[in-house]
Amino acid sequence: MGGARDVGWVAAGLVLGAGACYYIYKLARGRRRGVRGLRLRPSRSAEDLTNGSYDDVLNVDQLQKLLYLLESTDDPVIIERALVTLGNNAAFSANQVIIRELGGIPIIGSKINNPNHSIKEKALNALNNLSVNVENQVKIKVYVNQVCKDVLSGPLDSAVQLAGLRLLTNMTVTNDHQHMLTDYITDLFHVLLMGDGSTKVQVLKLLVNLSENPAMTEVLLGAQVDSSFVSLYDGHVAKEILLRVLTLSQNINNCLEKGSLAVQPTFPKGSLFFLLYGEECAQKMRALAKHHDADVKEKQIDV
Repeated sequence: MGGARDVGWVAAGLVLGAGACYYIYKLARGRRRGVRGLRLRPSRSAEDLTNGSYDDVLNVDQLQKLLYLLESTDDPVIIERALVTLGNNAAFSANQVIIRELGGIPIIGSKINNPNHSIKEKALNALNNLSVNVENQVKIKVYVNQVCKDVLSGPLDSAVQLAGLRLLTNMTVTNDHQHMLTDYITDLFHVLLMGDGSTKVQVLKLLVNLSENPAMTEVLLGAQVDSSFVSLYDGHVAKEILLRVLTLSQNINNCLEKGSLAVQPTFPKGSLFFLLYGEECAQKMRALAKHHDADVKEKQIDV
């Protein structure tokens, strides 16, 4: 009986041993292949993280490495690649918070003064993504004046100008920082009239944001604007531009109807007030009632 029991325990031990060996084999094989087919990456250096083929969302340690690299290197190629990677990662809400808490906003923001236009553009793009977070805007607002100056003085229709306009548009979604653009309104209208289609659309997005705020109504109406502004209400103007110009008018009208101006100011000749409420603009508005596009006709009725 004792011998049979011993043989049984030996057999059981062999089975368990074989099972354990098989488990270890499968585990090792699984590690080589990755769990359920996922690739397991080795630890990456900061420069590796800027590689265009590395498209994973970065974790806290990787973002910290990247920010240190951005702060410490003078190599324009690495700076640009780091900014692109940070900008892409800043599209995720969790990383918007992490980058701020790591002190990344001033590091990125310092690059908007770089003389290399490509680096400046990538820095503006990164700040733009970060500015979606309202708490980040508190730190980004220190760059608003510089961005306004760059938008107005830089090459017309350039990538830098468009990137700057996108950032300013995000920064004016709420009323909190709109007053910082007060001194630049007239010049923004100039860019609107001189720019190509893409620039016109982006400036109008910004102006529409401002026009929703009753506190900005007087500033907008008092801006000196070239008379060619009225041509934006022509029926042949691209729909994406025409709808935004009509929205601008609608918002200003709404603010005036709500009594946003405590005292009726005297607007100077050549101001937006005289253009919007002049006979030429009124005629163009009436003509839009026969526009071929239903959205335009509906917006014209709203105005």
